[in-house]
Amino acid sequence: MSRIGRKPIAIPANVNVTVDGNKVTVAGPKGTLDSTFHAKMAIAVEGGNVVVSRPDDTNESKALHGLTRTLISNMVTGVSEGFTKDLEVIGVGYRVAKQGTNLVMNLGYSHQVIIPESDGIKFECPDPNKIKVIGIDKQKVGQVAAEIREKRPPEPYKGKGIRYAGEYIIRKEGKTGKGK
Repeated sequence: MSRIGRKPIAIPANVNVTVDGNKVTVAGPKGTLDSTFHAKMAIAVEGGNVVVSRPDDTNESKALHGLTRTLISNMVTGVSEGFTKDLEVIGVGYRVAKQGTNLVMNLGYSHQVIIPESDGIKFECPDPNKIKVIGIDKQKVGQVAAEIREKRPPEPYKGKGIRYAGEYIIRKEGKTGKGK
């Protein structure tokens, strides 16, 4: 049996989980998330926990079991605590700032790169070289962070660009001055 799938999901005191067939709605202090899961999975709320069970031991059911449990767990965590992705901007003259609800980035281009806040996603700029992407939906937070990183990915020679906090960039050696 799936080790992840059989673990019950504890529901915090300030979170409300509603199950209607295969549709799960999770409401908490940070917002509300709802999602529809595969019809094979049996989802139930039992004594302050959400329990996911599968009908049989086929490979598809095993995979869906752990996936469904993890997605519901991420929904519960999102509405109670939220998710954050930290990005770092490395490079001379590269900086970020927040103007209103927009993230304005100077990344060495002839123009500024402007990204507006979308539904459920907020930006914070604690430093001119740091970006925080904040939201309740883990998938959206990761997707927006990846889209921001895509504007100027880190290059392997000097390491300039936008990287995730703590990301290691494999560096290459530059040209050598051999010969004439």
